[in-house]
Formats: sequence, structure tokens, C-alpha cells
Amino acid sequence: MAPRLCSISAAARRLLGGPGSGPRDVAAVAAARFYSKDNEGSWFRSLFVHKVDPRKDAHSTLLSKKETSNLYKIQFHNVKPECLDAYNSLTEAVLPKLHLDEDYPCSLVGNWNTWYGEQDQAVHLWRFSGGYPALMDCMNKLKSNKEYLEFRKERSQMLLSRRNQLLLEFSFWNEPQPRAGPNIYELRTYKLKPGTMIEWGNNWARAIKYRQENQEAVGGFFSQIGELYVVHHLWAYKDLQSREETRNAAWRKRGWDENVYYTVPLVRHMESRIMIPLKISPLQ
Repeated sequence: MAPRLCSISAAARRLLGGPGSGPRDVAAVAAARFYSKDNEGSWFRSLFVHKVDPRKDAHSTLLSKKETSNLYKIQFHNVKPECLDAYNSLTEAVLPKLHLDEDYPCSLVGNWNTWYGEQDQAVHLWRFSGGYPALMDCMNKLKSNKEYLEFRKERSQMLLSRRNQLLLEFSFWNEPQPRAGPNIYELRTYKLKPGTMIEWGNNWARAIKYRQENQEAVGGFFSQIGELYVVHHLWAYKDLQSREETRNAAWRKRGWDENVYYTVPLVRHMESRIMIPLKISPLQ
């Protein structure tokens, strides 16, 4: 049986420009009988509640960079297997054109295909300089961009599903900058237990120094809209062997093991993707 091919319409060719209880519970209940409600707040409650400093700011304010107002959008596109090459060609032809407009407050950070992990997948990362107003400005401009609307229509025929998230960058991580290749990229995604983002940030603010010697740290982000309490760490390596050696070297540095010890209990689920940059990606 002949394999299915993803045909490209005439419109696409035009876009391409060509072809239980325990002892502690009992003790707590007994103690509560001897303390007023005011004392409960200071003694009895401390038996159960992890002590943290009172906070009047949102996690996003405490963890994100103060000197910038950058907002990031990450998109995951699951592509029909027979359409991946056509999808890449269409994407590489159209996306750079959209960013030629100097009044467009959005820049490409990286574009990849997943190599190991979820197959036939494309991952895109954008930066909006100016936060949510810049995002809305871009959306409004795209609504009247005929080439973009034609691109989306053609692209939709190649996709099985897509999803996105809006992200902020951690204050202690590097801001992603274009880099020459060839490199492979690893996107490590951590889904945290609700309420643990500050603790995660405190530990990684101390630990990131152990992962800087080979310039492998590209960017660190946490979700604001979409699935919440999600962290993305983006790393660059020359190849899989370099990745193995770099990660092993971190374990020989005093303090790295402590970061792992304190952050692993915060994680509900984690995932690793190894990704290959598209030709248009500023991160090569």
C-alpha cells in the first residue's frame, strides 16, 4: 500500500514562494484543648503548616525579572506524520516574514522539531517585549494580516492538535540569546505541586551556578496561563554525549546533590524532550 503523502495546496505553494491518624494527630488534638484560638494561630497551627515568610506579592512578582517586562509564549504542535516536512517548509517560509515588521513587538526565540520524546512534534518559543499589551498588539495585527491568515488555514490541515502556554522567565536564569550551532536542545518540563513554586525558585537560584560552565543553560520559565505550576528549563548541548558528560560533571560539584534532594519532592511529573532546531531558529 502506497504511503500517504501530505499534499500542499496552491495557496501553500504561493506562501512558499515556489513549488489514617497517628500519634501526632492525637497529640495535636489534645494540645488544642488547652489553647485559645489566638494561640492556635501560633502554636497548634505550626504543627501542620510549613513556616514561610508572609508574602503580599504574587509568585510571578517574586520570581520574575524586574528589569524587563518580557512575556513568552510556547506552542506545541502535534503534526500529522506524513505532513512534517511540508509543515517545516511552510513554517520556515512564512514565520520570518511576519517578524520583518519593526512595529511587531514580538521576536522568535527558538523553533524545533522533537527528536526524542513526543514524535512528529514542533515546538516554538516567542518573546513579547512589553508583556501582555505587546501580546494583544500582536494578536490584533495578525487578525488583519492576510498572509498569516492564509498560513494558519493551510497549517491547520497538517495538525493533529496544538496547545500553548504563556510564561515568565525566572530572574536567576539567562535570558535566551541567539547562538550558533550545531546544537541539540533539551526542554525539561516539571509539573510542580501547587504552592511549591517559591521553594523551587529558592533552590534553583542557588543551584544554577553549577550548570553554567559549559554555557548549557539557555532559559528557565514558569507558566502564567495554560497549565499552571509548570516549569520549563531549556538547555543546549553539542550532542547527546556532551549532554551526558555535562550532567555527570554537575554531580561532582558540592551542592548540586542538595538541590536535587530538595526539589525532587516538589515535582508531580517531569518530562524531557531532545529537540533539533529548524533552519529559521535563532537558537541553532
